[in-house]
Amino acid sequence: MKLIITCEHGGNKIPPKYESYFKDQQENLASHKGYDWGTSDLFDEVKHLADFSKKSEVSRLLVELNRSLHHQHLFSEVSKEFSVTIKKEILGDYYFPYRNLIVEKIAESMKLGEKIVHLSLHSFTPILNGKVRNTDLGILYDSSKLQEKEFSKKLKAILQKHLPYFKIRYNYPYLGKADGFTTYLRNKFPKNYIGVEIEVNQKYAVGNKFSADIKQAIVHVVQQLRENDHLIER
Repeated sequence: MKLIITCEHGGNKIPPKYESYFKDQQENLASHKGYDWGTSDLFDEVKHLADFSKKSEVSRLLVELNRSLHHQHLFSEVSKEFSVTIKKEILGDYYFPYRNLIVEKIAESMKLGEKIVHLSLHSFTPILNGKVRNTDLGILYDSSKLQEKEFSKKLKAILQKHLPYFKIRYNYPYLGKADGFTTYLRNKFPKNYIGVEIEVNQKYAVGNKFSADIKQAIVHVVQQLRENDHLIER
């Protein structure tokens, strides 16, 4: 088994050449619209346990790394107004390098007959459009994939043991099979790839960091994955 950990929305940075377009977007950049609070810190806590890890700190307001090229929200309300030339430049400098590197790493392992487990770290705003999200942590997977379903059950059991006070739900607040990087990778690698998104409620992020117990719970999950290949159905 090879373990890959990624973080698509780790920061809210805007490259200097595009800063002028975002001068009036400071509030959005600092909000959940700009990045996933707490995920950069969480990623840094567990990355050393992975065979390969990758984090982006470029704001999703520039380009959404977790969306397909055809998706209507690939570019934000600001960047969708950019010229075709600038959009291609952004894709070439940030979108494709990030995603293609992960695809290459998976392909290399596949050639060696290795199974890939990919954990994609995210967080979500506790209230969206006036509606409270009713969970503390979400495990997103494709329910039509038996291996992902069984893996997610084991993942939840480990997390619940370390976070007994947490409400943990499957495929909430988003569906695991919706458009996203793991969905893209499942289609590209239909065999020997398990892709799961972990979504943590941002109400637990203070100063852009999650509490020690949350981070340690994720660490324990990764450690058990490293030490116990039997957690992955063969």
